[in-house]
Amino acid sequence: MASAIMNLLRLARAGIVLAQHGVRFVPPGMKVPLALTLAHAATWPVRMVAWPLRAGKPHDTRITSALASLGPSYIKLGQFLATRADLIGPELAGDLRHLQDRLPPFSMAEARLAVEEALGGRLDRHFAEFGPPVAAASIAQVHKAVVVENGERRRVAVKILRPGIEKRFKRDLDSYYFAARAIERFHAPSRRLRPMAVVDTLERTTQLEMDLRLEAAAISEMAENSGGDAEFRVPKVDWRRTARRVLTVEWIDGIPISDRVALESAGHDLGQLGQIVLRTFLRHAMRDGFFHADMHQGNLFVDERGHIVAVDFGIMGRLGLKERRFLAEILHGIITRDYKRAADVHFWAGYVPPHHPVAVFAQALRAIGEPIHGRTASEISMADLLGQLFAYTEVFDMRTRPELILLQKSMVIVEGVARGLDPNLNLWTAAEPVAKEWVDANYGVSGRLREAGEGAESLGKLLSDLPGLLEGAEQGVAAMAEMARTGVRLDADTVERIGTAEARHTRWGRAALWVGALSLLAIALALAGS
Repeated sequence: MASAIMNLLRLARAGIVLAQHGVRFVPPGMKVPLALTLAHAATWPVRMVAWPLRAGKPHDTRITSALASLGPSYIKLGQFLATRADLIGPELAGDLRHLQDRLPPFSMAEARLAVEEALGGRLDRHFAEFGPPVAAASIAQVHKAVVVENGERRRVAVKILRPGIEKRFKRDLDSYYFAARAIERFHAPSRRLRPMAVVDTLERTTQLEMDLRLEAAAISEMAENSGGDAEFRVPKVDWRRTARRVLTVEWIDGIPISDRVALESAGHDLGQLGQIVLRTFLRHAMRDGFFHADMHQGNLFVDERGHIVAVDFGIMGRLGLKERRFLAEILHGIITRDYKRAADVHFWAGYVPPHHPVAVFAQALRAIGEPIHGRTASEISMADLLGQLFAYTEVFDMRTRPELILLQKSMVIVEGVARGLDPNLNLWTAAEPVAKEWVDANYGVSGRLREAGEGAESLGKLLSDLPGLLEGAEQGVAAMAEMARTGVRLDADTVERIGTAEARHTRWGRAALWVGALSLLAIALALAGS
């Protein structure tokens, strides 16, 4: 009960901040149920009605300003929801894409203490020079430093977690889970969107971000995967100066990919760079099943050789073979206008329930794909295609796939970067070689031979495990027979304690959920009316 009350208070605070920033709690013309009005009155004290609204801000910045003022976890939540137009609507999702992950830096004294606690000993034992922060985000900030080894000076980037960030995120994630449970319980149509799974994915990504050893491992893995890619590289990790809360990597000297003037002055082909960004992302997603899930302009540089260098590997995405095949087939099917095959993949992957006709879903894909082929390169958008696919999810009872959430977000970001370099870049023409390469590799002779080898390996493992499986089955049958003969007994004291606990849980749980649902509905209405 205490936990439910704390979660309600945190959510109420979020609602108050939204109201302060001029976010409407009720869309124009919408009638408010009496129960919600009473809950609203109980939640917001009368004296708060007179609070000034920051309504002078542009419409699309009010919600982002509110979330930024709520702190790091709400910034991450907002960025995450920006990818879920199916959940919050295209207008709000568009507004949230303006949300910047920037916060004031914490002090040099705190940074020094964090390094010394993480690496042991005084800071000058590890770094010959240690400068002020050059970038500060919601989870960590970055310092430029110098190390000296064997008489050689090397410039490095040192990333440090914000003090107390783990505790802050855990507290707010508890509130998000409380909200998701209430939504799934009280709003049946939203269960298809799997709000609990959405929060699960957010929790996993933030947990990975808050262990910088895992980010170092991600850089190392991507370096191995992309070792043969001539136009892309990642910074080298300094493992001796890396720990859970501190990450040290090679300092990247390059031109920010957002600086078109500097890139042109250096003689780089912007159209070619746009193709490299797009194809690199798709190759990592489809070929490796491991991709940089935050490839925005601030995380990409161009070195003197014209290679793309990515930084900040805190958010990574993984796709299994099934999802990679789905992605390649969808791209290839729409590019080649083979809508039947693309529809078949949706059913094969389990994304569309089998009671829907394949031909009807292929017709829906045709409605999405055909207009693309009739438009100029500057008008073609992967983001638009994803939005249209979202629009069909409810019609065809498609459940949200958590493993594709980061992919969807990343495709939109990468498209924006590529468009920034070359507004006329034909995304589908650029993507076709990568999709075709994957399809040929997995459906050609080499792909069939690999699948045959994997099948033989699986069969061999099954045969080797068969004796143990049979033994376990035999023991299970014997146990079930014994239970059928003797029955299952609970003593009176156990039955009484279970009944008491269940009654208490049901009574308080139901009350907390109803109050929580009303408060959450108020916040949801605020978002919808922004």
